[in-house]
Amino acid sequence: FLAVALLTNLLSNAATAILFSPIALSAAAELKVEDPLPFLLAVIYGANCCFATPIAYQTNMLVMGPGHYKFGDFMKFGGPLVIILWIVFTIFAPWRFDL
Repeated sequence: FLAVALLTNLLSNAATAILFSPIALSAAAELKVEDPLPFLLAVIYGANCCFATPIAYQTNMLVMGPGHYKFGDFMKFGGPLVIILWIVFTIFAPWRFDL
């Protein structure tokens, strides 16, 4: 999740999801997990954590100028949000999927 969330702030979320989906499926198969859905959900949710940089998503760039935001503003508020989502997913995914 965290690797996907970090990379999606540099690439597009679609490219990151396409890049990491086979890795998630391979990891699930290697661990002999019956249902790879939690691994794919980690990729999906991580790929949509694209709010820690202004270059991560088009809307971020659109609001940067009119809102007088700086690059650091996105890191200051988006970075902790990525960490919170990572922790919440890490806690609730095993509980929800009986891992």
